[in-house]
Amino acid sequence: MESKGNRKQRRAAGTPPTLDPDAFLKLADRFIDVANRANQKVLATDIHMAFLYAAARYNAFVGNKVREVEDHEVYIEEMAATYKEMLRNHLADPNL
Repeated sequence: MESKGNRKQRRAAGTPPTLDPDAFLKLADRFIDVANRANQKVLATDIHMAFLYAAARYNAFVGNKVREVEDHEVYIEEMAATYKEMLRNHLADPNL
C-alpha cells in the first residue's frame, strides 16, 4: 500500500486508505507474526488474551473516534458477530 501522507493529512484530505484483499491478509499476517515471536517467551494463552484486549481497545477507539458510533451496544453486537464468524471459519480450517 502506497502512503499518501500521514494519518492526519489523509483525514484532512478526506481520502482514507483502503486495503485490497492481499494487503489485508499481509497486514493480518504481521500481527500473527508478532504473536508467534512473543510465543517464544510467553504462553500462547497469555498472548491470545493480550491480543483480545488490544483488539477490543483498538476497536473501541475506532468506534468512538473514527466511526463515531452513537449506539455502543449495536457496535458491540456487530463486532462480536464479525469475530464469531471469523473464529468459526478459522477453527474449521484444516490447515491451521
